[in-house]
Amino acid sequence: MTDFKHRNDCRLCGAVNLELVLPILPSPIGDAFVPKQKIGEVQNLYPLDTYICLECGHLQNLDVVDPEILFRNYTYRTSVSLGLVKHFQKYAEAVVNELGIQKNSLVVEIGSNDGSLLKAYKALGMRVIGIDPAKTIAELATAEGVRTLPDFFSFSIAKKILAENGIVQVICANNVFAHADNINDIVKGIRMLLAPNGVFVFEVSYMPDIIDNFVFDTIYHEHVSYHALIPLERFFNRLDMSLFNVVRVATKGGSIRGFAQPMSTGKHKKTGCLKKMLDEENRRCISHPEIYRAFYQDIEKQKRIVLEYLDYAIAGGKTVGAYGASTTTTTLLYHFELQKRIQLIVDDNPLKQNLYSPGEHIPVYSSSVLYSTPPDIILILAWQYSTAIMKKHECYMKNGGKFVVPLPNLKVFPQKC
Repeated sequence: MTDFKHRNDCRLCGAVNLELVLPILPSPIGDAFVPKQKIGEVQNLYPLDTYICLECGHLQNLDVVDPEILFRNYTYRTSVSLGLVKHFQKYAEAVVNELGIQKNSLVVEIGSNDGSLLKAYKALGMRVIGIDPAKTIAELATAEGVRTLPDFFSFSIAKKILAENGIVQVICANNVFAHADNINDIVKGIRMLLAPNGVFVFEVSYMPDIIDNFVFDTIYHEHVSYHALIPLERFFNRLDMSLFNVVRVATKGGSIRGFAQPMSTGKHKKTGCLKKMLDEENRRCISHPEIYRAFYQDIEKQKRIVLEYLDYAIAGGKTVGAYGASTTTTTLLYHFELQKRIQLIVDDNPLKQNLYSPGEHIPVYSSSVLYSTPPDIILILAWQYSTAIMKKHECYMKNGGKFVVPLPNLKVFPQKC
């Protein structure tokens, strides 16, 4: 296959001393659900092996799927996600107020999607520019008043923005900083584009939270990096940038919002919160392979428990469906080797209904199937939302159905008295 490449060096520091610590099984592209007329087409599996750099401690996938495949026809819109618009409104207000950003300052967002965050900055009196490779979404955002360049951010794009608009006071990148294979080029562009006292603000999933909350299914092909602060601080310093603050964010199973500035001209002092979190990472040895080896053993233990439960039920004549049709659920389906055990998938998103899952082509239905032709067991692949799902479908359980929550520990509902 020529639609992905394997690199042999760390994308943060360039070292070649890398160790495989999370051998996650290959899967198709996680969100590549297909219509019925395409179920005869084979969808390739791509590696998800995850490595740690033994020099800087960065955790990463070295097999990189062509971003043109992943992002050019991206259809996800921030504004349809429950709570994210309000999250970004509070985000913009916090940045402007806490960092003292003056009105009419220029704010640029990398991976701006439909412009939800930039609209919030614009409402606070800022000038805004977005960059996003999804052409259709970029066009929609521009039509809605947020000028959006339909491209991948790079050093050359940064030069173009600088020439046309001047220096930038705030650059943001949210849940996209983990997507970039060319992260050195991106940060060089950010450094050039920032005003001497400008700030780069980014949100990423936080590796200690991925471990503590057991969200290993956030490992999928759109993500090529899994961030902790120790490697990030070393990385920024090499490019004349410095981290000065970090706050915890509840999104994506546990994230951080980091703040970086030009090292030589930035005006912000390193906060106590950043120092405390760096100390905690050092205490836990977050930049060493042992913690990830232990995490993988926990994943494999839970896989065995889930498969033992399902195989026993299937041997007894029970039928099994699943709940959740998303990118993370594809990782869980393939790494736990559930594909042949699941007869159907239920999802509440109308855009996913009547499609078929990536690779195995399991049919996706609306939740009405829980009452028309209900499986005996529903495995909740979207396990982080299991409480809301079960509350919505109490009647399914009253009618004799069982919900199984696979992570972080297997639980079956209704529970026996």
